[in-house]
Amino acid sequence: MDNLTHTLTAIAISHTGLNRKTRFATGAIIIAANLPDIDVISRFWGSTAYLKYHRGLTHSILGVTILGLLAGWLFYSLGRKVAPPQGPKPPLNAPWLVLGCCIGTASHLLLDFTNSYGVRPFLPFSGRWYAWDIMFIFDPLLLALLALGLGMPALLRLVSEEVGAGKPDYRRGAVFSLCCLVAVWGLRDFAHRRVLGWLDSHIYRDENPERVGAFPSAFNPFAWTGVVETETAYHLVPVDALGNDVDPENAEIFRKPEPSPALKAAWMTRTGRIFSDFARFPWGRVEEETDGYKVTLRDLRYASATPGRQGFVTRVELDKNLHVLSEDFSFTGRGQP
Repeated sequence: MDNLTHTLTAIAISHTGLNRKTRFATGAIIIAANLPDIDVISRFWGSTAYLKYHRGLTHSILGVTILGLLAGWLFYSLGRKVAPPQGPKPPLNAPWLVLGCCIGTASHLLLDFTNSYGVRPFLPFSGRWYAWDIMFIFDPLLLALLALGLGMPALLRLVSEEVGAGKPDYRRGAVFSLCCLVAVWGLRDFAHRRVLGWLDSHIYRDENPERVGAFPSAFNPFAWTGVVETETAYHLVPVDALGNDVDPENAEIFRKPEPSPALKAAWMTRTGRIFSDFARFPWGRVEEETDGYKVTLRDLRYASATPGRQGFVTRVELDKNLHVLSEDFSFTGRGQP
């Protein structure tokens, strides 16, 4: 998920009561909830390195545990050097700080698991990807609900101070925000299961489905893109979860390419191997040119109907002897993390 969602979720977690247990709780949990994305530094080594290392060890169960412990220890160590404020403020408490930071890093892993990019929670022991596939990377509805829950108590507090009424409790707004988060997950999970059932129940150009996937849109929780793999092709189907069924005849078809030395060579490049490890619905196309071959590799879960935006794409150029002239990976479509 985007870092604003991680931040608002962290604030909600803190204001459910952890901020009353220790000083610096809210700041610590916000930092911890965004800390796993420290692997963004891999972008300095190019998009291929970013694809390889992003949502890697820092997004594993082991990684978020270590990051949570380190963040808690760091905030406690720095907090001891800050004089406590006057008034009824909670004391600096190491166990609560560490617990809060571990909850913050764990929330990051959980939120990232909900979208189609996925996470590798069992690194370094297993590199298998896991994804719930119910949330878009950036979800405006969820952001609006989180902001509403956290912002409304602050607005009511300003009003109450003017009229002399009691101050509203931020805890209720935080609980409301987290309940909305779970409700959005429930709604999207229901739609996701509904769409998967439809996709799996049809015949596509006289072929049975071998694998199906359903991937969300950003603004509409009921608009999905279905990907159906059959023996000879991939079928991309737009689906409305509020409808009655899917229409296989409305699918965009990507024929599976014939095996070729050029395609094999492209998949064997460094970029191709990294992309192959990541891609869930890999598809390739070979274009023969006068001086060689141009190979395009795509992951069809990120296919976009927008002209010029093809999703996550690897491009490899080869000469006639299959020597690599160039290779690159780019995020050119929907769902960029």
